[in-house]
Amino acid sequence: MNELSILELCKQGGWIMIVLAILSILAIYIFVERFIAIRAAEKDDPLFMDRIRDYLKGGDIKSAINFCRVTNTPGARIIERGISRINQPAPEIQTAIENTGNLEVAALEKRIHILATIAGGAPMIGFLGTVIGMVQAFWQMSNAGGNLDISMLSGGIYQAMITTVGGLIVGIIALFAHNYLVAKIDGVVNELERKSLAFMDIMNEE
Repeated sequence: MNELSILELCKQGGWIMIVLAILSILAIYIFVERFIAIRAAEKDDPLFMDRIRDYLKGGDIKSAINFCRVTNTPGARIIERGISRINQPAPEIQTAIENTGNLEVAALEKRIHILATIAGGAPMIGFLGTVIGMVQAFWQMSNAGGNLDISMLSGGIYQAMITTVGGLIVGIIALFAHNYLVAKIDGVVNELERKSLAFMDIMNEE
């Protein structure tokens, strides 16, 4: 029995497989790049807010701001923005923190939507390749006349189905990658909310 390698199967799928290969490379790049960025945002000093509290209670605003800049995480940046508004009314401080938090989350979510698009679009592109392949197979049959061979139809069908398999594989991988990154971002958002509430508690204590 003849066996086909993965590369040979991809060649049988035609130009649609090239499109799917490009989408898969793009999905992998976005996942790795966003994973590194989110991993960096997750780094957290458990004593960060305690240090901030000590600085603020001692009236050392400059050291508190410098500490935030050295820490350089999304949580530290929203606290820095809150400290920079420390002489303003509490609602304005809260608004400044929330606006900075929204910008930080938007930065983490950058290009995530492309993964969602690939997850939904890759299976459809694969199905398009299958439909095109089936049309070509039946067109060849219609022009075969009396020389119709069942292997002509079966060969065309299996070649057409390769693109559906490829599209599903790319789509499933992109879907899992997207959902994983979204879950990681949700964790960062929860941490940002925790820090902002802790900062406002410090302000109320003062």
